[in-house]
Amino acid sequence: MHNTTSRRFAAAVLAGVAALAAPVLAHDFWIQPDVFRVAPGDTVPFSLQVGHGTERERSAMPLRRIVRFDATGPGARRVDLRKRLQIGGATGDATAAFAQPGLYVVALATDDTAISRLPAAKFNDYLKEEGLTPAVTLRKRLGSTQAEGVERYGRRTKTLVQVGTPDAKAQAHALRPVGLSLELVPEANPYAVPRAARLPVRVYYQGRPLAGAQVKRIDLDNDALPAQVLRTDAAGRVTFAMPTRGRWLLAVAWTRPLVGNKQADFETVFSSLSFGVAAQPVGATRR
Repeated sequence: MHNTTSRRFAAAVLAGVAALAAPVLAHDFWIQPDVFRVAPGDTVPFSLQVGHGTERERSAMPLRRIVRFDATGPGARRVDLRKRLQIGGATGDATAAFAQPGLYVVALATDDTAISRLPAAKFNDYLKEEGLTPAVTLRKRLGSTQAEGVERYGRRTKTLVQVGTPDAKAQAHALRPVGLSLELVPEANPYAVPRAARLPVRVYYQGRPLAGAQVKRIDLDNDALPAQVLRTDAAGRVTFAMPTRGRWLLAVAWTRPLVGNKQADFETVFSSLSFGVAAQPVGATRR
């Protein structure tokens, strides 16, 4: 009887922890290729993912909201992939083929028209959990922490696909911003960084390094909670220990007040970067 009670108590505690953790990850959205390392000429299926743990699923993002979907490869050549989108498809939400060896940045951006409305307490908790200090500070200054929170939001996401063997001459473009309004930019190729080394990442907002932003490192194979949470320094940089295996997501959010806007109080952008460092065969589905 005592063991049964203990198990029930433990289950209740775990459920409570999961419930408290859910808002931290609730907004994360990313592009996930079937494989992150492929051979030249292979076609790679991609899926759009949202949520974590038991709430993770394929995103039902309406096609009309996607304003950018492209790949930037060696020579900084950008290829528009919007015609490759097939949201809700049986094998994925998009496909792309990469003929030339190198590191490719596949990027997607939505419009900023989605609206979120939360009661005061939930909105305050959400702002704190996501590290959205501009909204926290403003609500305190205006004495509006007991008011509901209304924001409009959009998503920016990138994934890194290594085609062939890593080559320093075919990766420089991937270590620079590709023009997203909120962007996580690796300063080293994770497919070439020694496992014992560290991975520096810089966050840019509206083209400038962003200080004080909260960046989560999430193991996509064990994603109920972030593996690590850091804040960017004065130069907009965080440095993570280089993972030794697995599929990984870096996620960040930032917001700005909307003055005189009748629709929302804040405009928030959620951004992510996914990559994989597991030992896996080079090659996807050749079509």
